Amino acid sequence: MLLLCNYYVTYKCNAYCEFCHFADHKRYKSTPNASLEDFKKNVEELVKLGVKFIDLTGGEPLLNPDIAEMAKFANRLKMQTSITTNTLLYPKFADSLKGNVNLLHFSLDSPDEEEHNKIRKVNCFNKVFESIEIAKSLGEFPDILFTVTNDTYKKLPRMHRLAQKHDLVLIVNPVFSYFGNPGLSEEALDFIEEYSTGYSDIYLNKGFIKLRRDGGNNIENPSCKAVSRVIVISPYNEIVLPCYHFKKETVKINRPISELRKSEKIRYYQSMEGKFDFCKGCTVNCYFEPSFAFPFNQYSLAALPSKVKYSYNKLIKQKVKKISIFTNGK
Repeated sequence: MLLLCNYYVTYKCNAYCEFCHFADHKRYKSTPNASLEDFKKNVEELVKLGVKFIDLTGGEPLLNPDIAEMAKFANRLKMQTSITTNTLLYPKFADSLKGNVNLLHFSLDSPDEEEHNKIRKVNCFNKVFESIEIAKSLGEFPDILFTVTNDTYKKLPRMHRLAQKHDLVLIVNPVFSYFGNPGLSEEALDFIEEYSTGYSDIYLNKGFIKLRRDGGNNIENPSCKAVSRVIVISPYNEIVLPCYHFKKETVKINRPISELRKSEKIRYYQSMEGKFDFCKGCTVNCYFEPSFAFPFNQYSLAALPSKVKYSYNKLIKQKVKKISIFTNGK
């Protein structure tokens, strides 16, 4: 059963992050943005297939000029939407995105301005905090997303205090080994797990931590459900197989997605999910989050407490905000 669509609305980016391949601007400069027309057709199909969550991703998703209309359309069809942004363009789109993004994540890589800007290779530290104020003034509930590396994990306590200062949830996102980047060391895993335990305003999926301690995906007994639980759509209006990060093939969306999902090619990749040689040791968060959903297993159990805590925390913050707005309005 499909749960999630990772919809790449663009491959372009306006930052040059050290841990991300989209920093290679020459490679992606001439790539198209996903068209609004294709997006609407595909999302209507996805809803019929039972997809509940859609991540509008990139690149920097706000570089697609239709991003607000895309979020609004998906939201109107009762899909849970998410966007992660470096915030450089958020002030421009804030009003039009209002109320249409369920999970709005603002990326922050360090509590130190100089270090964050160095990692991103663009001056965007202050833009994050400008965007936080704008979002909160509109009644939005953004999260701070901290992609933790071996160079920055000890900054977690300061990142937490910074999130507390702005009354936001801090999402701790362990960097995964990919494109030559090393995964987190045992020392880093120990540190972030120990610190995060007990704080209701920190989200750390401990299923991710357990997966890393176990050596990542085991191709003999795979945990990955990257094809059966997730569908990846590119700006070229293609389904990417088996996943974006280890793309082997694409399927042009030239007929209903429900028909394409029954094709021999997609059925083959579904039968092989997590079993290819390149799947060995994989810890790419985007695919294991939905993979842990069901059937219930050791990773689901590890992930469950943090998910419950995150949902409860967000619900409380939203209620407090609504009460505040009502009281002030009176």
